[in-house]
Amino acid sequence: EGVGSPPPPAGPVQRIVNLEKGRPLVQQALERLELELTAGRCQGIKVLTLIHGYGSSGEGGAIKTAVHRQLQFHLHQGRIREMIPGEEFEGRSGRGRQLLRRFPILRGHRDLNRANAGITLVLL
Repeated sequence: EGVGSPPPPAGPVQRIVNLEKGRPLVQQALERLELELTAGRCQGIKVLTLIHGYGSSGEGGAIKTAVHRQLQFHLHQGRIREMIPGEEFEGRSGRGRQLLRRFPILRGHRDLNRANAGITLVLL
């Protein structure tokens, strides 16, 4: 590395955030989402895996819908690069394969190729 070049980023490339933990209300989950997005950007995190549930309990569906709506807003505003629903996080084609090319560390992700509707990956 040359003189004056920034040091390589330290710390993790990705983090898992459980927005369902403690059975929050939708508004509480959205507040946690905002905190985690801000913290992730500050810490140099590239990929956040959000666990929001998929509605089998009745409450998780409301959180998933609200989180996706909020992420779409952030995408439109240019505050996040991309969002990939868990259903599309697979390594054989499409967006999942592109993501794995950019971040090979995600090959070990517990939800890869599981079509998990209860998560969403966010590229910061």
